[in-house]
Amino acid sequence: MFDTICAISTSLGVGAISIIRVSGPDAIKKVAKLFDGKNLEEVPSHTIHYGHIINKGEIIDEVLVTVLKAPKTYTKEDIVEINSHGGISTTKKVLEILIASGIRLAEPGEFTKRAFLNGRLDLSEAEAVNNLIKSRTDLERKLALNTLNGTVSKKLNKARNIIVELLANIEVNIDFPEYEDALEITLENLPPKLNEIKKELENLLEESKIGKIIENGIKVAIIGRPNVGKSSLLNALLKENKAIVTDIAGTTRDIIEGEVELKGIALKFIDTAGIRKTDDLVEKIGVDKSLEMIDKADLVILVLNNNEELSNEDKELLAKIKDKTNIVFVNKTDLPTKLEITGENIVRGNTIDIDGLDNLRNKIVELFDLERINNSNLEVVSSARVIGLIKEALRSIDDALRNVSNKLPVDFIAIDIKKAWDLLGEITGESYQDELLDTLFSKFCLGK
Repeated sequence: MFDTICAISTSLGVGAISIIRVSGPDAIKKVAKLFDGKNLEEVPSHTIHYGHIINKGEIIDEVLVTVLKAPKTYTKEDIVEINSHGGISTTKKVLEILIASGIRLAEPGEFTKRAFLNGRLDLSEAEAVNNLIKSRTDLERKLALNTLNGTVSKKLNKARNIIVELLANIEVNIDFPEYEDALEITLENLPPKLNEIKKELENLLEESKIGKIIENGIKVAIIGRPNVGKSSLLNALLKENKAIVTDIAGTTRDIIEGEVELKGIALKFIDTAGIRKTDDLVEKIGVDKSLEMIDKADLVILVLNNNEELSNEDKELLAKIKDKTNIVFVNKTDLPTKLEITGENIVRGNTIDIDGLDNLRNKIVELFDLERINNSNLEVVSSARVIGLIKEALRSIDDALRNVSNKLPVDFIAIDIKKAWDLLGEITGESYQDELLDTLFSKFCLGK
């Protein structure tokens, strides 16, 4: 935390500019020694200056240098950002000179880690920075930005504040029983307060379903017998020839994946090997993988052939997916109909006509309520870490309610309530372990 660090903050490659970021107590002083232009130690904060990076009398690059003085910076430390010409060689050379001057190369996510440790961001907001960088869809961007702006932290703190007020009341009752102005917490009036906390946590978890779909996308397994058109369906949905399509049964023998956006949500399609009984060892491995994907997928699309009668293998597959979120897609409606089947999630279409898959897309939108997600305020939890901690906190509140029913002493029940408070504190970083920070920020890129 007392070192001055540096890293390349833009993607390394050919481009108009590259940005090398320096942060720490000696950031301005050390860069000033390498900069031929104004004296950076004397310029006002939040200003940009033209000049050259010099090394042993040699001009390395023509640059613009931004000087940002603490505490109004990303890390709350002095920061210098060097805007050099883009290009791998030039960018690396500037970085090399900075390191040679005694500035340490930053670890992944170290700039954001310092922003957290210096109190500029809480831990959930710091996570949102990485999510914002990695966002693939506009909805992911909005979700990450809302978390970064602190809207999610406010909701979490609301639940935590209710808990801390309850704990404070219990402590006063125990330590200062003669203090009559404090509400006495008893086994009779404790359940309503615990249920209030429980409701807040349950609401957060219910809302998080939207966040998980936006952040993780929807994993869709396309299954069916050989030659029903699974690979053609994948290619048509992706609008590219991702999978090989032939009339030979068993062409697809491994998992083929592709991704497409629908209503702002990433749909991760997985084309699987045709499921049938086979003596071919390689094909059998593919079939086993296909069956595994049924359990792993968020949505299973079972493809049936409109031009064939329902087979025993089709019936077995229908039975396998009955407990999963599923769509039965009757393919090849451009051919004469021989298949008779009815049901709630049956969709008919083909991969030949321009609008042959519209009904399938609309059904996916309906099943996952994607219209509602698009119209929601997106002030929801999405991080798996955060969701896991909320669930643990909810279990602690349930334990407290159970102990109330068992008529245990209030001070004993307070242990469960305190545990819930601590767990929610881990979300925003009020309490944390160094190992958690190391793991969390290791997922960031070097320059962030």
